[in-house]
Amino acid sequence: QVQLVESGGGSVQPGGSLTLSCAASGSTNNKYHMGWFRQAPGKEREGVGYIDSRGDTKYADPVKGRFTISQDNAKNILYLQMNDLEPEDTATYYCAAAPSYYSDAYLLFPTPYAYWGQGTRVTVSS
Repeated sequence: QVQLVESGGGSVQPGGSLTLSCAASGSTNNKYHMGWFRQAPGKEREGVGYIDSRGDTKYADPVKGRFTISQDNAKNILYLQMNDLEPEDTATYYCAAAPSYYSDAYLLFPTPYAYWGQGTRVTVSS
């Protein structure tokens, strides 16, 4: 079992930056792929990006070049640095953990992820 708790959400103007954190606890000695997802009101949950168990990252096209995923393995914290935010980035953001036996091909989709945080709200508005 892995418990995930996101923090760092808030309101920001377009062009601004935010850094989200995801603190992991529980069976963190096991290797997991870690992903960030978001869900806007009335829309399906979508993948933002992931960092796999080897440390490789990949991002969805809408955030590529603006968002960066990193992790502090010593502290079991996952980060999502978000720059140049746009109103379209407004959503609730979730971190999630997937067993490491999943191929990277699936990691931008929710299916492989067994553990989810409660979400943190990001609003981008002038």
